[in-house]
Amino acid sequence: MAEKLKGGVEDDLSESQISKIFVGATVFLTGGTGFLGKLLIEKLLRCCPAIKKIYLLTRAKKNKSILKRLQEQFDDAVFDTLRKEVPDFIEKIGVIEGDMVELNLGISDEDRTKLINEVNFIFHGAATLRFDESLKTAVKINVRGTREILNLARACKKLRAHVHISTAYSNCTRKDIDEVFYESVIPGEKLIEIAEYMDEKLLNAITPGLLGDYPNTYVYTKAAAEDIVRTYSKVLPVALFRPSIVLSTYKEPVPGWTDNLYGPTGAIVGMAVRLLRVLNCDPKAVADMIPGDFVVNGCLAVAWKTAKTYLRNHEETPVDQLPMVYNSVSSVEKPITYELFVKYTKAYDLEAPSTKPIYPYLFILMPYAFFYRLLNLVLHWIPAYIVDAFLVTIGKKRMLVKAYTKIAKFIAVTDYFRIREWKFSNDNTQKLFKELCDVDKRTFNFDVSSLDWKEYFIIYIKGLRQYILTDSLKTKTLKV
Repeated sequence: MAEKLKGGVEDDLSESQISKIFVGATVFLTGGTGFLGKLLIEKLLRCCPAIKKIYLLTRAKKNKSILKRLQEQFDDAVFDTLRKEVPDFIEKIGVIEGDMVELNLGISDEDRTKLINEVNFIFHGAATLRFDESLKTAVKINVRGTREILNLARACKKLRAHVHISTAYSNCTRKDIDEVFYESVIPGEKLIEIAEYMDEKLLNAITPGLLGDYPNTYVYTKAAAEDIVRTYSKVLPVALFRPSIVLSTYKEPVPGWTDNLYGPTGAIVGMAVRLLRVLNCDPKAVADMIPGDFVVNGCLAVAWKTAKTYLRNHEETPVDQLPMVYNSVSSVEKPITYELFVKYTKAYDLEAPSTKPIYPYLFILMPYAFFYRLLNLVLHWIPAYIVDAFLVTIGKKRMLVKAYTKIAKFIAVTDYFRIREWKFSNDNTQKLFKELCDVDKRTFNFDVSSLDWKEYFIIYIKGLRQYILTDSLKTKTLKV
């Protein structure tokens, strides 16, 4: 396999401590078809070229083989650089057919034995990210799935590190969020038992009561999953990694790349096509966001540190030793408010506007609920009904009411996070970066203090137009 990289990168990697720890290593990754999963696969194969194998947990789909889905995934632009530097990288990808919703992950005995005998590193990133997911499904994937992964980890004979990817908002009912484990509202095991045995209709009926102060089933089950990590990680080399709101890439492998409309990205795309004109949001609140490549680099550094710390066989690790927790956040070192976020995106949006606008540019952040509802009616719904009525009269399909119905759903499920802010700590994460050698600080950079938000948002807007809107960039090229 072609493993030599061009330029001075090869020399850098020969000195990289993170790259060295993956020499000859086998990795098991869940969530490999997701945004972070793709970035993690790409980074491992490009910057840890002596890695032996990456096994991906992949769910079978009707009318499409697993190999076909993998081919489609690796056709993505995020793998362009990797294809040039390591053309036959796909030889190092292995498929483990399974499903996070199933007991034992739906993995066959043969594949389970293979993982137990070969795996050195586990990255567990699979989760249902839907804020309005039913509690039964969210528990099975986010909580029970975490337990099943950890049970597998306990059986792995050569395990060096297991990184559980959570979210910085798993404890969002608190104002201050440190790099520690917090008591779960309900023990993870108890929640699994409820989800497994309670009728779904009854469970749906009592879900609001179970959630309490939690805004949705996603963060509620991610908190319960952390309780599972704390319970099942004893004597294992485990670390808990909590990124905040993950945005498109900053520098690598492709600047500005993303493949989803989660969080602020959905709002920015709505602004770009001039559909979203007012948003319920506190302009002065700090928006804790972080580029995807910083998250992946931090995740790999956490795996390196965990393996380095647990040098002994995991069975000899003290039983009462809790996993290290790392908050991957920007608000400590480079805070940015929603007001500034909109200012930057507006400036670059107007400089190189989309070719698909619905209305002239107008965007208002409105923190007051009454005035937001009023503006929402005047700027969104009334024009939508007027335009759709006109479309019907000329024999065309209605368009805007359907679009605003989807926007209203998006706004409703994300309101909680736009009108609040949290105080995070990230001492462990900052300390980890300082421990890296100079080569790794360059190759696996996750130092938020080096982030230039102005530069980033030019890249961000250009990337959204290119990868999400598939928009022409001929209006005016944004220079970075």
